[in-house]
Amino acid sequence: MNRFNFIKTVCAIIVVLAVSCRRDPGETSAGTPISSDNKQQAPKSKSEQPMNYVTSKDGTKIAFEKSGTGPVIIIVSGALSARALFAGEPMLLVETLSKHFTVYIYDRRGRGESTDEQPYTVAREIDDLEALIDKAGGQAGLYGVSSGGALSLQAAARLGMAKVSKLAIYEVPYGQDKKTFDKQKQGVNERIKNGKPGDAAAFFLSEIGTPREALEKMKLSTAWRTIEKIDFTLGYDYQVLGDGTIPRDVVKTITIPTLVMVGEKGMDFMHTTTEQLARLMPNAEHKTLKGQLHQPKAEAVAPVLIDFFNK
Repeated sequence: MNRFNFIKTVCAIIVVLAVSCRRDPGETSAGTPISSDNKQQAPKSKSEQPMNYVTSKDGTKIAFEKSGTGPVIIIVSGALSARALFAGEPMLLVETLSKHFTVYIYDRRGRGESTDEQPYTVAREIDDLEALIDKAGGQAGLYGVSSGGALSLQAAARLGMAKVSKLAIYEVPYGQDKKTFDKQKQGVNERIKNGKPGDAAAFFLSEIGTPREALEKMKLSTAWRTIEKIDFTLGYDYQVLGDGTIPRDVVKTITIPTLVMVGEKGMDFMHTTTEQLARLMPNAEHKTLKGQLHQPKAEAVAPVLIDFFNK
């Protein structure tokens, strides 16, 4: 991946976190504030409807939404994500998939309206997914994005085919240079422990190449208020990723149909990781999405997911 495409990847992440986030209730569709004497009402999104909750084994309450009818798909999101940031391309994907499936999106523990019993362990996050699967009828397909894909891999391995029928993952960030990964993980954890809310997110985004000016603009956005509240969960994502390498012994046990995807313009190590993951699982297929970055467009990924989960 050349420098130009790397910058485009970073910009895609910025768009997801800052531009396509849900507007304040006091804003119009154009983003302008509504005065108290203005009769215009801001549009409500699906996520502003009353929430549903499921209780995990340790008592953590997991907030979720569902839409559509048909076989169940649960979307497992990645770092610095929450339902409050599900807009733009992510929400368009949900709306498209909901025409074919029952789609669940949820706040991973510690994010949005979900609670967060301590101490955190990856096993407890898998318990959260299991509780949601049970709520959805006892079996579901999983679509995991980025570090959410890493969590989905581990959930599929532990829960087995009785509860996870199919697995699709997109650009799971294993295989990064060890020195770079260790620096990011240590820096994030230090700022979670000693910094103020938002410091860990700012460090993380800076480390993956976000230009200083873009980061400063992001800090002024509505989305940053949400990010400040959940950036401590970056530590959870790094626990999910372990030492940053593919957990081969875990992955090899996954025998369900699995779709392993990467964007054509994704970082080089993502391509290598995707190929390795597909080779490790006996029922896996590898697909490169033409023209896509780390945040794929709904029009590119939706048809692939519909075809895969309908097989």
